[in-house]
Amino acid sequence: MARLCCNRNQVFYLQILSTKEKKIQVEDSVKITEHFIVVLPQLLAKYSKDAEKVTNLLQIPQYFDLELYGTGSLEKHLDALLREVKAIVLDHSDMDVLEACSRLYCTLCNEELLIHNKVALARTELVDELVDQLNQLLGSFLNEGEGLCTEEEGIHCIYSTLRRITAFHNAHDLSKWNLYDKMSELLVFEMEHSCLPVQIILPALQCAYFALLWQLACVAKKPSSKENLVVLKTHLRHYCRICSGYFSHSNRDVREKAFMVICDFLMIVSHQDTSDDGTLGLLEYFPSTSLQSKMLLFIQDHIFTEEEEDKAKDLPEEEDRKKDSQKLDILHMKRCLLAAYCKLIIHNVIEMTAAAEIYKHYMKAYNDFGDIIKETLSRTRHNDKIQSAKTLILCLQQLFQKHVESQNGGSTDPISASFSNIKELARRFSLTFGWDQVKTRESVAMIHKYVPSRCCPFDILLVHYLHYKSLFSIYLSSLLLLK
Repeated sequence: MARLCCNRNQVFYLQILSTKEKKIQVEDSVKITEHFIVVLPQLLAKYSKDAEKVTNLLQIPQYFDLELYGTGSLEKHLDALLREVKAIVLDHSDMDVLEACSRLYCTLCNEELLIHNKVALARTELVDELVDQLNQLLGSFLNEGEGLCTEEEGIHCIYSTLRRITAFHNAHDLSKWNLYDKMSELLVFEMEHSCLPVQIILPALQCAYFALLWQLACVAKKPSSKENLVVLKTHLRHYCRICSGYFSHSNRDVREKAFMVICDFLMIVSHQDTSDDGTLGLLEYFPSTSLQSKMLLFIQDHIFTEEEEDKAKDLPEEEDRKKDSQKLDILHMKRCLLAAYCKLIIHNVIEMTAAAEIYKHYMKAYNDFGDIIKETLSRTRHNDKIQSAKTLILCLQQLFQKHVESQNGGSTDPISASFSNIKELARRFSLTFGWDQVKTRESVAMIHKYVPSRCCPFDILLVHYLHYKSLFSIYLSSLLLLK
């Protein structure tokens, strides 16, 4: 204990610096900053082709004392840094490198710095060049009615330019370049002709998403006319239609990207705070019934559908490891997609009854998605106990109806595998209510009320082999007696 206290005292001592020590620390910081201000452009030029080293080097300026750039002797090195960063942006398409460049511009564009105007001008010139390049490329390769030319070099140029613009749009407001209209035109063209390569579609979806987010952020900061808000809401709806149109795209990455983006987007636009004059409330947008149906269908088809197994046997060890890694990546993406969708249910963006389709897979997919489903059940019950209980009943009703239909109109077999699975699921649901009868009284009373009137108490009492707490199993057995 004494040793621990000693260590603790040592740490505490290190946190308290004397005035002299603080002065030394500041002086060291200035010396290090002055040194790297001079050598950083040289290092970037030397290692400009190495993506990993460049990414690490670009993170150094965030620790600078940036006020030193305003001094006369060091200002010339800022020009050298901006030249090197611009060259790196125009030369690389690696997203880590581009995002590091974008963050550097964001750091140097701090309005409190003396160098703000110079860096902002350099950023504007760079974006101007990128947007002009994109316009020229699209004009050259998008032929009238014929779609995108298949030349590899042209496709790579468009892809690289789109990634650069998207990386900058993530951290910078590029609204004045009207990028949403350009991206939406490109995405609609693909929906009509199905000829664009995947590497162009993905950054276009992301860039359009960033463009709308920046417009929303701008509206939230300063007042805007109702006419502008109506135009923005039209764009919001248009973008949702575009994303839903890509749910059925032939490429898996595009489908997943469109779904993930629309989930994040709906979470934002469905919770817009109302401004003092009530104008911001005009942007509040909830998904239509049609869009909710498409999203639910996507979940059913892409999350809970088993992947086709490769029948090849005796694969090399390296191929086997690669295959296992791919399976884990697919599972991770499925979990992310399901979590994003369940978040919409929890926050009342999507109707809670949609969760019934997810609860059906609680047992079968427990190992992969059980924690997500349990958390969804817990959160929805916390939001609305009655509606949550009705959703569980709806889930069991639908499963029971499917079971009845599978019997071809004959008598229902109470010991069949499908009915046993339903009873087990009902038992699992009943356990989630807990043992506090005071807290669950309202939900339990609703369940009894929601059971069809022909299920009299005498019928329920006949099912004596069920645990008295398994309320849903009792309900299902009552349905069996009705049948």
